[in-house]
Parts: sequence; C-alpha cells; structure tokens
Amino acid sequence: MTIYEGKAVFEGVAIGKLSVYRKNEQTVKREKIEDVDAEKARYAAAREAAIEQLQALHEKAVKEVGEASAEIFEAHQLMVDDEDYIESVESIIESQTVNAEFAVAQTSENFQKMFLDMEDEYFRGRAADIKDISERLISILQGAGGAASNPMNP
Repeated sequence: MTIYEGKAVFEGVAIGKLSVYRKNEQTVKREKIEDVDAEKARYAAAREAAIEQLQALHEKAVKEVGEASAEIFEAHQLMVDDEDYIESVESIIESQTVNAEFAVAQTSENFQKMFLDMEDEYFRGRAADIKDISERLISILQGAGGAASNPMNP
C-alpha cells in the first residue's frame, strides 16, 4: 500500500479517484533583448492570458467546490493585475533589457522576500500566492499555456 501525505484543503473524509498533482518548477534564463516595447507587450499578453485562465478556474471551482473555496482564483487575478507587481516587471525589462520571464522571476523573488519578512502571518502566507502567479506567467511566456500551474486540471 502506498501512503501519500499532502495539504488538506477541506476537513472531513473524501472518497474517490486519486490524482497526484506535481508542480513543475520552470527554469528561467536571463536573456538580453533588443526591443523593450515588444517584450513589455509580450508580458502584457501573458498577463491577459493568466487572468483569463484564472477566471475560468474560478468559474469551474465555484461549480465544483463553492464560492468561498474559489475565492483564491479571484485573489490571484488581482495579484496578476497589481500595479506594483506590473511596474516591477516592466522596470526590470526596461532597466536591464532582459526577457519578461527573467523579469517575472526576479519580481517574484523580491515580492516573496518582502512578504516573508512581514510579521503578520496572513501576509507571510501571500508569498506562496506570489510564487503561484509568477509560475503561471512564466509558463505562459514560455509557451506552456499555464497548464503546469493549473491546479484544477492535473
């Protein structure tokens, strides 16, 4: 018999078919770019794709697990569209003339550290959300379409 351990999402007992979800960590290379505006446009398109994915996940989750449990996808949409996050990514693209994937990864590290350094437990927990949205964006930018970051479709 194989025993799996994981993080409980809900209390109680569940019976059903088991699916194991393994999240792939993307490797990001720092690449010099020539066209900053094109790279920022690529990042903007990835943001829009991520928001569409998160909206679809929210709708699916509402039907399957209820509104309260689906709220995480709304929160992630807000984080993807956060002005400070966007400004950080775009600033890195501009100042370092690097690819959007690298700028997202760098922003992710900076924001995660900021949240982890906070005293409030709630805000420290947001570091994981930053990692999730960043991985989704990187996946989209690398052409994977975000499937690796889709917890509702393992």
